[in-house]
Amino acid sequence: MDYIDAIILGIIQGFTEFLPVSSSGHLEIGKAILGDTSVPEESLLFTVILHFATAVSTLVVFRKDIIQIFGGILKFQWNEETQFAFKIVLSMLPAVIIGLLFEEELESFFGGSIAFVGAMLIITAVLLWLADRSKNTGKPVTIKDSIIIGVAQAVAMLPGISRSGATISTSVLLGNDKTKAARFSFLMVVPLIFGKIAKDLLSGEISTHNTNLGVMGVGFLAAFICGLIACTWMISLVKKSKLRYFSIYCVLIGLIAIISSFYV
Repeated sequence: MDYIDAIILGIIQGFTEFLPVSSSGHLEIGKAILGDTSVPEESLLFTVILHFATAVSTLVVFRKDIIQIFGGILKFQWNEETQFAFKIVLSMLPAVIIGLLFEEELESFFGGSIAFVGAMLIITAVLLWLADRSKNTGKPVTIKDSIIIGVAQAVAMLPGISRSGATISTSVLLGNDKTKAARFSFLMVVPLIFGKIAKDLLSGEISTHNTNLGVMGVGFLAAFICGLIACTWMISLVKKSKLRYFSIYCVLIGLIAIISSFYV
């Protein structure tokens, strides 16, 4: 993997982590097109670094919210901030359970057929189309909603199912306010990303030997900068009910992926 490949994949990760088009799916398609020949350990390390970059960009965009949440928690009261944090924890459970119990099965979907990715992108498109037709409300995310949204996040561990698309769409279809749905969706994934990164590093499955720090660094910067742009943009798009455009995009990319799988 050279610098240009790292920048391209960083841009793909940065934008698609927040835009409802599946970052994992686009990374798999991008690697297939670029002919990624890196060894599995290096490829996995690079993927972890890109996800870390987008997690950091989330912290930057929602820094005021995060400070407010921690401030509320430290009051040791069952206040709005503590309740929100509790909902975040509940939303994480399905993905944590599925990730621990079916880790090998999930990993088998990566580096495989991009036809599968294409099919999952079309499913994402259907979710986005349905959510875009929903009316905006003032309803906050409830405890029950957080669990259901968490299940949607667990399903989105499959490449091609957009995590933000699945969680925001599910939240909106449950009747939640679109802006609040987007905020919850972006904040609920941060602990999972950092937890997954820590697990991968501590497990020893990721090798850092003979790592090209320059390539990793430019990939990180590309993903971080694009993540900042995409996260801010996505909040505005959800509020303005513009998800149908991404629905059309996912259908087109999904069909292209399925068709190209016969030739790649």
